[in-house]
Amino acid sequence: MSLPSDSSWGFAFLMGLLGSLGALLPTALVLLLSDRWRHWLLPYLLSYATGAMLATPILGLIPESLEQITISEAGLSLLGGLVLFFVLEWSVLWRHAHDDMNEPETGSHWAGAGRHRRTANTTATLILIGDAVHNLSDGVAIGAASVAEPALGFVTTLAVIGHEMPQELSDFTILLACGFSWRQALVWNSVSALGTLLGVLMAYGGLAYAQTIVPYALCVAAASFLYVGLADLVPKLHGQMGAAKGVWQFAMLIAGMVTIALLTMLPH
Repeated sequence: MSLPSDSSWGFAFLMGLLGSLGALLPTALVLLLSDRWRHWLLPYLLSYATGAMLATPILGLIPESLEQITISEAGLSLLGGLVLFFVLEWSVLWRHAHDDMNEPETGSHWAGAGRHRRTANTTATLILIGDAVHNLSDGVAIGAASVAEPALGFVTTLAVIGHEMPQELSDFTILLACGFSWRQALVWNSVSALGTLLGVLMAYGGLAYAQTIVPYALCVAAASFLYVGLADLVPKLHGQMGAAKGVWQFAMLIAGMVTIALLTMLPH
């Protein structure tokens, strides 16, 4: 694949569109599988996504920022980003983007849906809002990376798609449990996913005219990936891993990291 040497509005828009909708089609296809196969596949998708999430900031975003700012400046920006996302999670909306990611396997969501049938619409609304907030932050990460380097923007987009797939699968399942039809769940998830495109356009439009901000924005974007990966995804892996499938989940985790490592070798 040949990437442009300089980032452009068209390239940023394409990455935003890919980041917005790239996870929806494979997720919709996974939904066509039987419950048994879908529940079996989800832990491995989550493992692969976790590896990609952790490798992208360490191998891509942070090294790129260090080419323009000092280690101390990058560290402060990273720390500030971690504090920011802690506050966002504390305010509930961020948490709603991830809390139920693996509930279809445990079955606890379905029991919860029965107990809270009267509040199903509220639950679905909160999930969609939380997902939109999360997607907006993903878009900012893609936009900042695209301004810095097209290849880095492409890698970041693929990482976003990778970690969005298990989340989108969870969101679809929850919306269906709340009474949405398959088509309604697809439409509303698509609307929520457009938050990624909005974030890309906001970040690219602002950062393209303020190059000095780009390395700091990359560190904040790296903080979002690390926070989600370590605070939400890794604990879920610990909750799922057993002696039988732990080795394969670990292999998928490493595969996600290796994928990002190879993609960062794309010519800059």
